[in-house]
Amino acid sequence: MPIRSRWFQALLSATLLLLCVAAIGGLQVLQLQKIQRQDQKPSIEQIRQDAEAEQARLALLQDLPAFGFDNLIANWTFLNFLQYFGDKEARSQTDYRLSPDFFEVILKRDPYFIQSYNFLLTSSSIYAGLPERSNQIMQQALQSLKPDVLPNAYLGWRQLAIDQLLFSGDAQAARQSFLTAAQLAAQSALPESQQVAVSSRQTADFLASNPDSRTAQVAAWVMVYSNAPDDRAREIAIQQIQNLGGSVTRQPDGTLAIQSPAKD
Repeated sequence: MPIRSRWFQALLSATLLLLCVAAIGGLQVLQLQKIQRQDQKPSIEQIRQDAEAEQARLALLQDLPAFGFDNLIANWTFLNFLQYFGDKEARSQTDYRLSPDFFEVILKRDPYFIQSYNFLLTSSSIYAGLPERSNQIMQQALQSLKPDVLPNAYLGWRQLAIDQLLFSGDAQAARQSFLTAAQLAAQSALPESQQVAVSSRQTADFLASNPDSRTAQVAAWVMVYSNAPDDRAREIAIQQIQNLGGSVTRQPDGTLAIQSPAKD
């Protein structure tokens, strides 16, 4: 290789590495600024400026070379998402619309980060009202999953099915995703996988006979409730189950007894 070519590649690699460091450093500066303002109530304008700065950094991380540190970038971005998601006061004054931007980075860098699919569904489809983006991000990530590498890959397909059924209104696509989840769960050796396989196939069967099945929708909301990351999402799930004609009874031990609608 000519000396000039090697020199150019070395310079390019160094430049890209500096950009990566700058992006991560920018995130750290943002966190420091937030810590310094903890005793001050930020204005709506400041909250919006923070969101715009975060969005710019996420856009940079989308295509920034990772030099083999994709998982590190995904984990760091998820931690930043948790801070964004957990700032209830800021979100109540603005919105959750930045949520899918976080997961475009997270799941592009690490589609095997299975726990993040649930946060994507809750934050982007339920809170931000952006099921189309949530759906697209999940579908792209799921294409990279290999069940023999990730035994609980079926959980990602279940989240996609829930998104398609409850928020995108695509019962046929949801049925196919539930069937995929059932197939993957049946092949998994994890203890809970066989139960997941049965429930996913049952939900798919309900949709096959009735695309507008209330029973299937209640089952999907029960899944949302079971995996909800916060109380607000759980309350939304309970309300939706009741709106569909299902009954919800809280047991003495704190668990819920849920009955499907009398009419499907």
